[in-house]
Amino acid sequence: MMEKQLLSGNEAIARGAWEAGVKVAAGYPGTPSTEILENLVRFKQDVYCEWAPNEKVALEMAAGAALTGVRALVTMKHVGLNVAADPLMTLSYIGIVGGLVIVAADDPGMHSSQTEQDTRQYARLAKVPVFEPGNAREASAFIKRAFEISEKYRTPVIFRTTTSVSHSRALVEVGARTGAGTANFEKNPPQFVPIPVWGRKLRVRVEERVAEQAAEASRAADLNFVLRGTEKGRLGIISSGLTALHCTDIFPEADILKLGWSWPFPDELIRRFAAEHESVAVIEEADPILEEHVKSLGIDCRGKDVVPRVGELVPLKLREVRAKLFGESFAPPQPPPEDLPGRPPILCAGCPHRGIFYALGKFDVIVTGDIGCYSLGVFPPLSRTDVILCMGGGFSMSQGMVKAGEKRPVVGIVGDSTFFHSGITGLLDIVYNKGNSTLIVVDNRTTAMTGHQDHPGTGRTLMGEPTAAASIEKIAEACGMKRIRVVDPYRLDEVAAVLKEELAADEPSLIISRAPCLLKERKPVGPVQEIDHEACRNCRSCLKLGCPAIESSGKSKPAINAQLCAGCDMCRQVCRFTAIHEKSCC
Repeated sequence: MMEKQLLSGNEAIARGAWEAGVKVAAGYPGTPSTEILENLVRFKQDVYCEWAPNEKVALEMAAGAALTGVRALVTMKHVGLNVAADPLMTLSYIGIVGGLVIVAADDPGMHSSQTEQDTRQYARLAKVPVFEPGNAREASAFIKRAFEISEKYRTPVIFRTTTSVSHSRALVEVGARTGAGTANFEKNPPQFVPIPVWGRKLRVRVEERVAEQAAEASRAADLNFVLRGTEKGRLGIISSGLTALHCTDIFPEADILKLGWSWPFPDELIRRFAAEHESVAVIEEADPILEEHVKSLGIDCRGKDVVPRVGELVPLKLREVRAKLFGESFAPPQPPPEDLPGRPPILCAGCPHRGIFYALGKFDVIVTGDIGCYSLGVFPPLSRTDVILCMGGGFSMSQGMVKAGEKRPVVGIVGDSTFFHSGITGLLDIVYNKGNSTLIVVDNRTTAMTGHQDHPGTGRTLMGEPTAAASIEKIAEACGMKRIRVVDPYRLDEVAAVLKEELAADEPSLIISRAPCLLKERKPVGPVQEIDHEACRNCRSCLKLGCPAIESSGKSKPAINAQLCAGCDMCRQVCRFTAIHEKSCC
């Protein structure tokens, strides 16, 4: 009897990859994919794992491993595939030898992302297969099949998960590890060097490969199969992933063609399924990729006329889809009472980033921000981020604003992990092209937003080994940056003074705000503070820090919650009446 374990989707992917004989794994942390490598590294006696500086490097590294004949895994969130798109497109032409699977975790509903982009669009563009598990059990089984298909057709395979699949749990059968391959690269320039004379032939083979895969996908009964409903032949639903499983609950009467190998489209299977039913509906999250193809086959179907394009297709939304499809009434749930207090996202108590944003509030500047916990600097009362685009864009956008002739000073902000990911090139552009931005790296010594992963500046690898710690200062200096300052963000006067000086400079400058993330350190910055209500004038200056440890109801005098206070001391520094001091031990 097979052993079963309760695993999340990400844990199941890691376990399945190990069982499949993966030898090399690389990625960049990004919710909801992060836990895959964090779990796979537990098998570090068998698998080499690394956090790469960015997703492009991760894919290129894994591609190199796969070309030697071993199996390799790459992990990232959906927007990370944007960064890795360049090598993906060419890799589809030259192919691989050992299996190569790219896990791209989509985020319908934007639980922790800036977009809802649909990874299936990349698969169609690159002409590589897509596998879509619906739960952890399928994640484990499908990842093994993905490696088999990858090797059979010598192509990378995209393994598309979603937030709900990544973080939900199911009982998963676990087994032993199969034999890992041995690295032995065999030179073959006409296959692996896509200069035009050889690349044109590779292009033809891509189309042949796609046709072969579509035919096999129609026969792959373990990946693409029908879930029978109570009224066979009436309504047929074509879906994939977790959405298909939700449909079994909301449409119990319908037969559901569940696609686990969703591209290339299994045309033969789709035609057979449609011919068996009086009516057909395509229910898919995000873009109507499947629906458009079904219609292109000459099959009449319902789709985005009743299925929303935006958001996650949770059961409640599918109930609304059902009502529209059958002309039934639908009563949406009652909204929550309006008098319930809101809980906006906010920087943690004692977060070192707070000092930078508070100090920036003293100056009339434009702030181009970036992706990370410091994006929370946009919210009141700090309100010191004006635009966010993508990782590394905090630096690059500042250059564009300056060169466009913006009269106000422009400040570009990135985090330390983002600096190594894609901030260096933006900094280099500013120096090389004689910009005049004030750049800030908020260096909290970790990749904080995704759960405190290491990066090239921390001096430690994913394998737990000590390594060289890249210096932000020295990299900036090597790029030609002359003005480089390091500040302690907890010293507000110092931060404000440095900002004033650097904003007035007639050349670009770099300020490094350096203090570790408290959640990683798991210790307070200093003694807990308290407010002396006799001395307090209720000027409410301390509330402008936006610290969750400082509480006030209505117009009452603020108070410090000792359970939340991290002892950062910033509130004491902004108090004009010396009403804040260390809390008495008794």
